[in-house]
Amino acid sequence: MPSTSCTWTRSAPKANAHCERIIGTLRRELLDSMLILNEHPLHRTLTRYLAPYNTGRPHRGIGRLSPSQPKPDHQPSRDGWQPAALGG
Repeated sequence: MPSTSCTWTRSAPKANAHCERIIGTLRRELLDSMLILNEHPLHRTLTRYLAPYNTGRPHRGIGRLSPSQPKPDHQPSRDGWQPAALGG
């Protein structure tokens, strides 16, 4: 089995947190419910999961949009929640 290595830059202090989040998401939503024995089925499974993850699933970090949706002109609040406008 070939070994791979990752290099981390000092200019990306949140990189490990992003990696941990996607690994946890993949484990909870996909890998905990199946037994994968080698690399080929893993690659096929992850490829099939990628399309629904990027098109149909909302992401909090980008304002509850999916990554394939166009971004609005305004920036959402930090946590993705915006208060309702007050009526009068």
